[in-house]
Amino acid sequence: MTPADALAIGQQSLEVTAFLAGPILLSALAVGLLVGMLQAATQINEMTLSFIPKLLITLLVLSAMGPWMLQLIMGFTVRLFTSIPGLIG
Repeated sequence: MTPADALAIGQQSLEVTAFLAGPILLSALAVGLLVGMLQAATQINEMTLSFIPKLLITLLVLSAMGPWMLQLIMGFTVRLFTSIPGLIG
């Protein structure tokens, strides 16, 4: 296994991680921004008011995109396992 192979695997793993975490983080960010604007407009400073919508949207995104995320991580894992013999020898 050459250093270029190790870097390629590392790059692919970071890309898969970004694809997996991106939808969840972006949706929570959008909901947090909307709730923050609502709190600033109404001057309601309750911490649980921002937590519950973020939790609900995270669960909604996970249930909607879960199969795609599972396919993505399984595809990466299968590709990685099948490339092991070529990397070793």
